[in-house]
Amino acid sequence: MIPRHDYAYPLRVNAAAGQIERAPYPAHVDQLIRQLLLTSPGERVCLPEFGCGLRRLVFAPQSSALTATVRIQVQQAIARWLGDQVSLVDVNVLSGADPANGLDEGVLLINVSYTLVDAQTQSSLSVRIS
Repeated sequence: MIPRHDYAYPLRVNAAAGQIERAPYPAHVDQLIRQLLLTSPGERVCLPEFGCGLRRLVFAPQSSALTATVRIQVQQAIARWLGDQVSLVDVNVLSGADPANGLDEGVLLINVSYTLVDAQTQSSLSVRIS
């Protein structure tokens, strides 16, 4: 089987090759998840519902309710927009409200574990929102 490659995000040109930069499929999916989590609904003109809206929650009072809300939002966004490419294993959210996390107040750390549907390989990523 030929390894799958897709366009890299953010879109850029490989000057040496004179072509659009490409990324291996696992890296491409990682980039898609980051893009989804860091995009606010309404930010994309042609796809206004796309995004997770996490940045607006940074200013919400940090509590266990906030971490539960973020977890649900991440799960729903990934299921809706990337459900055909990834199968979620776990979403873990840490906030600066708990001093044991070592995060500053107003910081959210989202850890996403998932399985690539095509390759059946597990991967994870962390996104810090501040």
